[in-house]
Amino acid sequence: MRILTKEEAKEYSPTALAFYGDCAWESLVRRALLEKGNAPSKKLHSRSVEMVRASFQSDAVAVIENMLTEEESDIFRRGRNATGTSVPKSSNPKDYHRATGFEALFGYLFLIGEYKRANELFEVIWNEKQENK
Repeated sequence: MRILTKEEAKEYSPTALAFYGDCAWESLVRRALLEKGNAPSKKLHSRSVEMVRASFQSDAVAVIENMLTEEESDIFRRGRNATGTSVPKSSNPKDYHRATGFEALFGYLFLIGEYKRANELFEVIWNEKQENK
């Protein structure tokens, strides 16, 4: 897959970035869970669901927001403020919109090939959340 320039990636709507970011984030989560050790797929799935919910992602924003560059903050805000998204019954509007911004950020980072940066942010979140378990 071709890595996009920042300008090309910014042409995508925030919801399109979030669409891709959802997959990118879940991939990072699943990889980290596997690295913790072998477990039945049902147990792995349950653990991953906890970390891909809107409430978790919304809380994760607070962990990394002071680390974000101005450009990354702009992408997050675009996603958070995106219109045309309907909030599922399982979430509240604030969490859902923050999670959309979070996913847009990870989608953007993956599209421009900034895997190292995405992993860096992921590691900070992962370590913070593991300590608080």
